[in-house]
Amino acid sequence: MVSAGVLREHLVAAGLAGRVATGREESLRSYRLFAARDPRVLIGVDPVGAWQVPDLVGLMAERCGVSGDMRCVSGPDVIDPELTVAALDAFAERIGTAARRRVPVLLGTGHPHRLLGFYAALAAALSAAGCAVLTPAKGRCVDILTRFGLRTHNLDYVRGVALVRESGAFTRGCATGAHTHSPLPVRTALAAAAEVGGPLPELVIGDHGWVCGAGQLGFEAIGLADTDDPAPFVGQAEGRVAVVVPVDDAVRSAYYRPLTRYVLNRACLSQ
Repeated sequence: MVSAGVLREHLVAAGLAGRVATGREESLRSYRLFAARDPRVLIGVDPVGAWQVPDLVGLMAERCGVSGDMRCVSGPDVIDPELTVAALDAFAERIGTAARRRVPVLLGTGHPHRLLGFYAALAAALSAAGCAVLTPAKGRCVDILTRFGLRTHNLDYVRGVALVRESGAFTRGCATGAHTHSPLPVRTALAAAAEVGGPLPELVIGDHGWVCGAGQLGFEAIGLADTDDPAPFVGQAEGRVAVVVPVDDAVRSAYYRPLTRYVLNRACLSQ
């Protein structure tokens, strides 16, 4: 069992919170693109509010702990570990409720190299609790706009977690996949589930386009987000995303294991 105090220490030591690798310049660039309604940064959220850069800096300061000073334009971003732990508590509460109700769930990640293990452990625990871990549209093609142009990807599931791979590198069951922020994979999965008459997920767990795309469509969605990804936090502020955990989403995969143990323990799903 990982206590909140031990977890806070781990978050800072591993660079998951405290001073993180994400730079202030990178975050401010994302905020500017979000304010300009660039779909690459909206990642599935259709904001109701105006959300100019000062609004986004204020929101991210409140939800993540980054500097709220507009004059701060360089250096590493900071995530308040207290906010991370509080959000993980809320995240675990949603997981626990889903397990007790045995609802269908869908898990997906745009960071398979880093976060697959975190989500796969949740999928295994929820399945053991009686939840149906859904895998709709497996093998379906998804055309995603990348910095290299439009590329065809395939939707796959590894240990119950959805991810995409570039078509030429598709190997069923392989753990590696493509990094993407696109909401198109979750839209494809949800549409495929609806086409066959369900079941539809009552909880979607993920990051990037998975949590934003599902939340925008009205599904309960929870997930992780870094300081340069304002869309999930805007989605949460506007009531579309249920829970967002502020955390660096690109550290070594092993560093997320204490978060897994903490969430499963809080959700009464420890294995």
